[in-house]
Amino acid sequence: MQVLNRLFLYLRFDNKIGKTVIEFTNYLKINKMVQIKDFNFKGKKAIVRVDFNVPLDENGKITDDTRIRGALPTLQKILADGGALIIMSHMGKPKGKVSAKLSLGQIVDAVSAALGTAVKFAPDCAKAADAAAALKMGEVLLLENLRFYPEEEGKPVGIEKDDPNYDAAKKEMKAKQKEFAKTLASYADVYVMDAFGTAHRSHASTAVIADYFDADSKMLGMLMEKEVQAVDNILSNIKRPFTAIMGGSKVSTKIGIIENLMDKVDNLILCGGMTYTFAKAQGGNVGNSICEEDKLDLALDVMKKAKEKGVNLVLGTDSVVTNAFDFGSMSLKPGAEVKVCASGAIEDGFEGLDAGPESQKKFADAIKGAKTILWNGPAGVFECDDFTAGSKAIANAIAAATKEGAFSLIGGGDSVACINKFGLADQVSYISTGGGALLEAIEGKVLPGVKAIRG
Repeated sequence: MQVLNRLFLYLRFDNKIGKTVIEFTNYLKINKMVQIKDFNFKGKKAIVRVDFNVPLDENGKITDDTRIRGALPTLQKILADGGALIIMSHMGKPKGKVSAKLSLGQIVDAVSAALGTAVKFAPDCAKAADAAAALKMGEVLLLENLRFYPEEEGKPVGIEKDDPNYDAAKKEMKAKQKEFAKTLASYADVYVMDAFGTAHRSHASTAVIADYFDADSKMLGMLMEKEVQAVDNILSNIKRPFTAIMGGSKVSTKIGIIENLMDKVDNLILCGGMTYTFAKAQGGNVGNSICEEDKLDLALDVMKKAKEKGVNLVLGTDSVVTNAFDFGSMSLKPGAEVKVCASGAIEDGFEGLDAGPESQKKFADAIKGAKTILWNGPAGVFECDDFTAGSKAIANAIAAATKEGAFSLIGGGDSVACINKFGLADQVSYISTGGGALLEAIEGKVLPGVKAIRG
């Protein structure tokens, strides 16, 4: 795994295969870190950071258990070795406040069923010392949502960045974060980082905690190994044509990855809410559709760069629109009108919520024949069956290309949910549990959750 991490980082920073091989060889000689497959957990209590930030319905039932299933190999190995297991995760964004709707207590039964053994629950992650101490080998303890404590993220609460006292508050919170991490570390003998979905965050449980374990008692989990290998397949073993599909509502949140991909891809599909910023930038009318008015020049710059670099930039040209949609329930309001129109000719009062038939064909054509595929972000509000066609067209095209030999990487919660909803999870090469982490990795950024283990 350590080999993969270093190979992964240098390939992205240097993009020179020859140089990478040399440095990779040297790294082997001087760095011998613990790999989970070689570690025996017998008689050890292991605290494992997982990403159990799973989607829940209004009744608190899990609608997609991909992330739980992804963590199982690591968790099962610890138990099979004869160790005790302490699981910690976050859920949602409670911003340091306790919320029943974001309690991990809701998933205890699901985790128990997945592991095939009863799971105990600690209702306060920072006050679980007694529960951890009482834990016997072969037993499992799930800690309550880490983000119920602001110390997990390490961000000052109740103070804005422009406040003159912000720096002092941040310093104070960072000190509290270390103490919080130290408390979590005290529960166990071994630390395992297996939450790729949060590996890009320097939080107490993803990075700071590693400081309280020596090099022989901290390691990356099996899921992390698979994730890095998948990214390596995208970046270092590109088989062309390479098609990337980027969805999402805002150009601004994806600009880093878009610019990075410009130097790698043959085809770049931009869909979802971004469609309307591009349409508006080209002089179109987007009605009530989501649009970043202050990013119109950025959109035009993306189009210019794509042309300069010879990248086939594929944008949606038509949309499925409606004049009455409830985003709370993700459903059409009574009497809602749904129709198809050009993405740059949407009437006031209507908003685009999916790619239209013409766009769907364009997307599928750009994916057909690809040998490397990356998908992050849906083409529309796929949660509502009236607006699934765009995302489904992408998913079907990816599955077809994969069948023909393409390597396909699906990343990000919404994209994963799409693949699962359409029953195509077994027809793609790899489904990543990370969204932001995956994108930052592909951008070439060092992930704090990896660095904390690697040093």
